[in-house]
Amino acid sequence: MAASTVPGAPVRVTYVISAVNKALAFEWIAKHLNPSKVALSFILLNPGDSELEQYIRGLELPVARVIYRGKADLLRAIREVRSQLKTWKSQVVHTHLFDANVVGLLAAWSVGVPRRILTRHHSTLHHQYFPRAVYYDRFTNTLTTHIVAITEMVKRILVEKEGVKPQKIRLIHHGFDLATFMQPKPERVAALRQKYKTQDAYPVIGVIARQTEWKGIQYIIPAFATLREQYPSAKLLLANAHGDYQKEIQALLQQYLPAESYEQIRFENDLGSLYQLFDVYVHTPIDDHSEAFGQTYVEALAAGIPAVFTLSGVAPEFIRHEENALVVPFADSAAIAAAMQRYLTDPTLRAHVQTTGQAVATQRFGLDTYLCALEDLYCG
Repeated sequence: MAASTVPGAPVRVTYVISAVNKALAFEWIAKHLNPSKVALSFILLNPGDSELEQYIRGLELPVARVIYRGKADLLRAIREVRSQLKTWKSQVVHTHLFDANVVGLLAAWSVGVPRRILTRHHSTLHHQYFPRAVYYDRFTNTLTTHIVAITEMVKRILVEKEGVKPQKIRLIHHGFDLATFMQPKPERVAALRQKYKTQDAYPVIGVIARQTEWKGIQYIIPAFATLREQYPSAKLLLANAHGDYQKEIQALLQQYLPAESYEQIRFENDLGSLYQLFDVYVHTPIDDHSEAFGQTYVEALAAGIPAVFTLSGVAPEFIRHEENALVVPFADSAAIAAAMQRYLTDPTLRAHVQTTGQAVATQRFGLDTYLCALEDLYCG
């Protein structure tokens, strides 16, 4: 598809996204990407309507829904995406997530879209757990003109494990509308305290992680049980509480904790307010490579919540022990318990990591820096 370019006209960029109901990152891009440089449109591969689709329509940006429920819809989805790309005369296609990579890049390649980009949102997940999916990753890599690596670790995986040429890769960290986490509305925070019954709990330990093995929640639960021996009113909030390891997590909760000491939250829209319920935040993936990015590392620091981390995903690039967080070894419940205890007994440490954490989040992960990098990628 040879799309004519009018000098000075914005570049026509189409996002193809699969299996997303709501995502703040795409909302921020839709709202804030400079329309004088980028004419943005969206194709959403979903089985039905979504909060993201409603949000985009509210901004009056072009959006098309392609019904997609699985591989049986693959060929029809490719045809529909091809047709939409031709209608919009897209000059750039940027795909996000596995099905969108396959459908969107095949469609874009087949109609001759000159710039075809995917953002790699997973790290070694397929290599470890779904080896057949690695063939699809290698295939979609070949269909691109550019690949966005969201961390240095993802870049290493692409180059060392999948043979992608380094010059094809752009390292672009996620950007955040940090005010969402730094300046939540007090009335919303109060409403969530009541909703999740934390008014009389202390300390409240927060976890926001899908319940899958490599997230390491199985090591946080025994650590929290140890903490409760000294703090009987402590409460554990497990948000994003769903996933393929949910049965095992439930068994551990029943083994270690009384029912009133924890709350499982399948989904909470207002993450900026939710963080403010936590006295300590914990995120402890089991190795350095399973997490591709880990947005929660940035969110927790931006929210000013003292955090206990293992170094996975983006964390090795900016998390520093006793400077902006406490770092613990992988798969170590005793170390997690000890780190939580340190925060609760050392107010000077708490204040220090809160201040330096918010500073580094602001310096490295602001939304403006992210949007400028995307504009350069699309227009350069």
